[in-house]
Amino acid sequence: MRNAQEPTPKTGTTGATGTYYLEAGPVAARFNKVVGWLARHGLSLMGSAELSVRGRRSGALQRIPVNPFELGGDQFLVSARGHSQWVRNMRAAGGGELRVGRKVRHFTATELPDDQKLAVLRGYLVKWGWEVDKYFQGVTADSTDAELTAAAPDHPVFRITVTS
Repeated sequence: MRNAQEPTPKTGTTGATGTYYLEAGPVAARFNKVVGWLARHGLSLMGSAELSVRGRRSGALQRIPVNPFELGGDQFLVSARGHSQWVRNMRAAGGGELRVGRKVRHFTATELPDDQKLAVLRGYLVKWGWEVDKYFQGVTADSTDAELTAAAPDHPVFRITVTS
């Protein structure tokens, strides 16, 4: 029997190729709601923020807590859980906003190709691995370059450029 605190694995498909997506379990979903609420009300946990991105079908703003990551002066959003709904919406919208309290940063987003993700994924796992390692199927910040590169297609990465 699956532990209620563990995420439920779900694999979606795009044509003939599978895409990795790990849905949050009930405990993680509740935790995300709390973290999002805190960010929306001005309390960031270790740099977390609330992402708002326009839904690709509904057009409504979708909100989810994220862990923005900075490397070499650039800012990134990494999807630890894979090709999730916010990732699909980001691809369609090309940007969104990050909120912590009243501070709102609008941004455009550019998805990185897999061969450019290595340093970002390693740095992200150094900072956020304590929270997200379970979604990387055994890959950690200490994994080899080859292991991180192999995991790259399962974890979309967006470079964000703040516009206001």
